[in-house]
Amino acid sequence: MSAPPIFDAAFAAQFETLLRWRRDVRRFRRDALPAGVVEALLELAVLSPSVGHSQPARWLRVTDPAQRQAVQESFTRCNEAALAAYDGERARLYASLKLEGLKEAPEQIAVFCDHGTPRGHGLGRQTMPEMLDYSVVAAITQLWLAARLRGVGLGWVSILDPVEVAAALGVPPGWKLIAYLCLGWPEQESETPDLIRAGWEDGR
Repeated sequence: MSAPPIFDAAFAAQFETLLRWRRDVRRFRRDALPAGVVEALLELAVLSPSVGHSQPARWLRVTDPAQRQAVQESFTRCNEAALAAYDGERARLYASLKLEGLKEAPEQIAVFCDHGTPRGHGLGRQTMPEMLDYSVVAAITQLWLAARLRGVGLGWVSILDPVEVAAALGVPPGWKLIAYLCLGWPEQESETPDLIRAGWEDGR
């Protein structure tokens, strides 16, 4: 058995910087990521812990234009409904926000949780079955950090109808949509979240 690594103070400082600069990217350059980058990132994501070692995450790279268009249309409908829930200045501010990078991001990944996976034999989820979903979220977080480490931006699009997206992508009925991710080179980077810079939490 090999000795465990020792992470020194310099590494700890770098890791804290990585966490602080991990942002939800909405504005992407359109140029493609180098070959093999997405595969390398996914190899790191699957190192994430999962309940009972069930590994329930299913990663689907979406490249088909018709499928991407269906996702874009779902976002448009859901975003219009979300906007209608706000009034006055809050509605104006919401309408000004860029909340997805679906038209620009060169890579798009739909992440599902396979609720029918036999792996793990139900260990750790008899009383909390939602642990399957949480395991997928943990893997996405790991992917997010791995991407930022390489300068790749990741944006999580949640303003979607999960049933519509699952149907458009033709996935098995036991798969639940957890996230729709956009990846690519960010147009710009900031330590401050976009929503804070836009004043979304200012109470206006």
